[in-house]
Amino acid sequence: MPRVSGVDIPPGKRIDIALRYIYGIGPKVSAAILEELRIDPATRAKDITEEQVSQLNQLIERKYVVEGQLRRQVLQNIQRLKEIKCYRGSRHIRGLPARGQRTRTNARTRKGPRKTVARKKSVKEM
Repeated sequence: MPRVSGVDIPPGKRIDIALRYIYGIGPKVSAAILEELRIDPATRAKDITEEQVSQLNQLIERKYVVEGQLRRQVLQNIQRLKEIKCYRGSRHIRGLPARGQRTRTNARTRKGPRKTVARKKSVKEM
């Protein structure tokens, strides 16, 4: 099981797909890395040599922000928005969608499970 940027990539998958298991590397970046190193994207991760693994590690470390450093950077960006109390920051503080989605219905991922509110009895029901 090859280890790239501190992540064990799955050995049975194609190398272009396996690289996507690294946080911060998607389809385009994966293709660009393989093209630069002249590695065939159809090669299985278990079939790449130790030399190619070290080249991958060096290139990713030199050229891209991935894994822990990227996660830290994203959290710092969100923290900055909260500190300056901008609109997006206030939405993060309240746990609501920050990019203009509706909240009257849906938004359950951000808002969490429904909180049932007790209904008042009207005069007719008594």
